[in-house]
Amino acid sequence: MISIVIPVLNEADMIGDLLKHLSKNSTQKNISDIIVVDGGSTDSTQEIVSGFVTSSNSEFDEEFYFNSTNKNYKKADALVFDTSRSQRDAPTDVKLDSASMTNPEISSGLAAQSKILLLDSPKGRAKQMNLGAKHAKGSILYFLHADAFPPKDFDQLIINEVKRGNDAGCFRMQFNSRHWWLRLASWLTQFSWRACRGGDQSQFITKALFDEIGGYDERYVIYEDNILINELYRRREFVVINKKIRTSARLYKKVGIWKLQYHFWAIYVKRWFGASAEEMLAYYRKHIY
Repeated sequence: MISIVIPVLNEADMIGDLLKHLSKNSTQKNISDIIVVDGGSTDSTQEIVSGFVTSSNSEFDEEFYFNSTNKNYKKADALVFDTSRSQRDAPTDVKLDSASMTNPEISSGLAAQSKILLLDSPKGRAKQMNLGAKHAKGSILYFLHADAFPPKDFDQLIINEVKRGNDAGCFRMQFNSRHWWLRLASWLTQFSWRACRGGDQSQFITKALFDEIGGYDERYVIYEDNILINELYRRREFVVINKKIRTSARLYKKVGIWKLQYHFWAIYVKRWFGASAEEMLAYYRKHIY
């Protein structure tokens, strides 16, 4: 089964839609859990995730914490939301940003998911995703950005690849923009070229392989996806599924398409010539964010 890990930081505009999308486009038996790992959001991200609770009480996953070898996290660091019960038992004191959260059709679809887990984590996608992986119960990990919406039946597509012996890979990507450059960049992601890879295409990997590699390198605040992908390419453990994951072009719109693309290329080249994690982060903070 698949554990979906979603790192978030102030994703109130996206996370609700993504959770609904995952429910509508996957099959219950294939999804072990959905793990949302929050890096310190100051908006309503956590409240929106809490709105997907369909049990009468939020429960702590006590068994995990009492048996875990990781002593750094207390019980209060994680809430487990059991979504197997009726929506009529849902808590009524949670305020959400979207009225669609009370839609019966959406609620019944989410009830098909076995568990939604909300974790608090130190900021940094590598740290957040590693923490999510530690809690994952599935044999396949699927790392997904909050603004990326995988194709219909993505779960079965991933499982099919693993059965074929492909232990890691991604989907081809389509930006939600009609700008010719972003359409071209999207089209190129169908090919297996290393330069066409990135975290926006999502990442599936067997838990065994992920643990063998050592997870995401937490020294990298940015470019952490690419560091893992580089290792997978080195091992020849990567496949591109020829179905489109729809990804937001919001950062391109915010920074500017050509400006952002130039700086992304610069970071790629810097890494190629041996730049450290600290040097790449300093460049990113100076020119992009």
